Amino acid sequence: MKKVIECRRLELRASEQEGIEERLHVEGYAAVFNEKTLLWESPYSGTRYYEIIDRNAVDASTDMSDVILRYNHSDAAFILARTSNGSLKITTDERGIKVAADIAPTTAGKDIFQLIKRGDINKMSFAFTVDKEDWEHNVIAKTETRTIKHIGMIMDASPVDFPAYDGTSITARDNNIIAELKNREQEQELRNQLIAETYL
Repeated sequence: MKKVIECRRLELRASEQEGIEERLHVEGYAAVFNEKTLLWESPYSGTRYYEIIDRNAVDASTDMSDVILRYNHSDAAFILARTSNGSLKITTDERGIKVAADIAPTTAGKDIFQLIKRGDINKMSFAFTVDKEDWEHNVIAKTETRTIKHIGMIMDASPVDFPAYDGTSITARDNNIIAELKNREQEQELRNQLIAETYL
């Protein structure tokens, strides 16, 4: 089965490191545990789709061996930090998945750091795969809630210009899962129309 790469967006900040020349340190949270977040509301059925990342979604079996930090997830952008050399660290605490990086002091790295420090870039996107999830369907409330039970692999973390869904603030969601939900709703709406036309 093909693995789907997903992203989650949260705040990122720069911190001063007194007495350490050229240390461009940034940190933030790539995901928050046990918070119910609205992914999307269907204009077709009115169904609201929510997501929760379980507190135990990241564990010792989650592959974080070679995660890279780069700007806007772009293959054209230079790598700013990496877990395999220790310049990028990903840990979990009670709040969520924490990212801390010492950005390479290249021209690109310094530029990104200054934009983060000034607040021009204050979001980050986090790419990962899900290998275990649960869905809860509530027909009466017209809600569907996805709980991510386990993250299989973390591929990259990126400072980004804009979160995909600014309306959900620092927990904006990625396009892949929402596109899938929209497609599912559109297919159901088409089926409903065909059934209606059949009996008219």
